[in-house]
Amino acid sequence: MPPIDPTSLLAGAETARSRPVESAEAIARALDEAPEDIEVRLAAYRFYFYSHDYEAALPQARVILSLAARRLNIPQDPAQVRPEDADFTAHDFAPGLYLQALVGIGYCAVRMGQTDLVREVLSIAAYLDPSDRFGGAWLLERYETGLAEDM
Repeated sequence: MPPIDPTSLLAGAETARSRPVESAEAIARALDEAPEDIEVRLAAYRFYFYSHDYEAALPQARVILSLAARRLNIPQDPAQVRPEDADFTAHDFAPGLYLQALVGIGYCAVRMGQTDLVREVLSIAAYLDPSDRFGGAWLLERYETGLAEDM
């Protein structure tokens, strides 16, 4: 079987702003064809996120987190991940993707009013990203002080 080409799978999704229905259909087809492809999951997350459909973006971010954890060979449960499990300060794809997925989950949770999830994942992001390169600590602070609604 030839390798999956995410670009061809996502054909039709690139017009998300002007043709959202067709884009949503292309995303759904790509997810059916390649549910474990990181590029497909990123495209789905971005589509839903930028459409402000946080309920649909959240599961995509969760799968991205799981795929990144697998690439890093770290626990699937973020609560079990420690800073020494991977070089989270490196500018490499997988550690950055992992942290971005955590913050993405947190942002979706903020928008959906899921307080426990906000605190859980953004606290982990802040712990793993002490320089706050991906903004998890910043977002958590804004949430805790009631300023997240201004975003």
